[in-house]
Amino acid sequence: MKAAVSFFRSQFATEPDGVWKAPGRANLMGEHTDYNDGFVLPFALGQGVTAAASLTPGSSSGSSSGSSSGSSSSRRLVLCSRQEPGTAVTVELDGLAPGQVTGWAAYPAGVAWALEAAGHRVPGACVAIDSDLPVGAGLSSSAALECATALALSNLAGAEISRADLVTIARRAENEFVGVPTGVMDQSASLRCQGGHALLLDCRSLEIAQVPFDPAVARAGLLLINTRADHALSDGAYGERRAECEEAARRLGVPSLRSVTDPADVDRLDDPVLRRRARHVVADDARVLRVVELLRSLAGTGPSVTDAYDEIGRLLTQAHASLRDDFEVSWPEADAAVEAALAAGAAGARMIGGGFGGSVLALVPSAVDGAVRDAVTETFARHSWTRPEFLSAIPADAGRRLA
Repeated sequence: MKAAVSFFRSQFATEPDGVWKAPGRANLMGEHTDYNDGFVLPFALGQGVTAAASLTPGSSSGSSSGSSSGSSSSRRLVLCSRQEPGTAVTVELDGLAPGQVTGWAAYPAGVAWALEAAGHRVPGACVAIDSDLPVGAGLSSSAALECATALALSNLAGAEISRADLVTIARRAENEFVGVPTGVMDQSASLRCQGGHALLLDCRSLEIAQVPFDPAVARAGLLLINTRADHALSDGAYGERRAECEEAARRLGVPSLRSVTDPADVDRLDDPVLRRRARHVVADDARVLRVVELLRSLAGTGPSVTDAYDEIGRLLTQAHASLRDDFEVSWPEADAAVEAALAAGAAGARMIGGGFGGSVLALVPSAVDGAVRDAVTETFARHSWTRPEFLSAIPADAGRRLA
């Protein structure tokens, strides 16, 4: 927080009215299931995006779409990022529309646009962004940026907006303003997770449940391996997978692949590509529900803690094979990291995020954490790849106001 406040002062020569933070996320299970109306099981990270913000002089709060608060000259967003030095962007709020802002600033500008579209007048504001999330690592830095901005702007506007509605607003910013056809998982994780839990999200009904999740009880931890292979979800491949899933559902005569619960039904698809895509989605939905069942069993008379987490590890590895072979969104560094981690004693590992670059999530017994890191690092060195980054992932709380 201190860095964000210091950066705000350096840019605007005044103190911010408040500081808000929204976390990134890792997804334990359920990849590419969200836009298929399926189930996902993400958890929030301790790392995220911080927004220090204040009203511009002459601007005032007011959430009504008919409010006249703030003069025309103050109805501007001034956006700057400590990770993008020298690229301050001024956004005129009156007449703001998709296509008018590009680059990193499109995400916060899109949030302002979506807030206004939802009937909340956004006051002019100065916003300074800071982040300790690695960009391009598949940890949802874009959604964290949207959610931190949404918290800041809605607070400055004096708007009473539920977390569920803020999720919708942030998602609309990404889908319609930025033009990335993501599902609802990332924003939900950033705004609705609880520390020490994973978030079971039904992407059809949008119902949520907090599922206790603490690998430490099994003397294990979650290791994020940033392969540092950059990806860009707006490059078309993500949208292509989504279109393939929609076509598979159409041919199966169902509204979405969530409606397919028997894996045998997928075999009715003649197109081998569509069959593989649908097979992954149906199987990953089932894996989400099995992981939830295992985690909830730990509070009852189910399998032992070690046995439960061992099975979760096996499910992670199954999911990686499915993403690699059926959904075809993995990449060489991820495959190598998974293989090296497993060989060094990890209980399971898989790529996370949209794919084509980013990170791997490994469930690692504490006794072999160092060995797993060493094995992955040595594997990358043999391939002359950029040295990977490692991050211990501990399920954290959702976005909130810090000051």
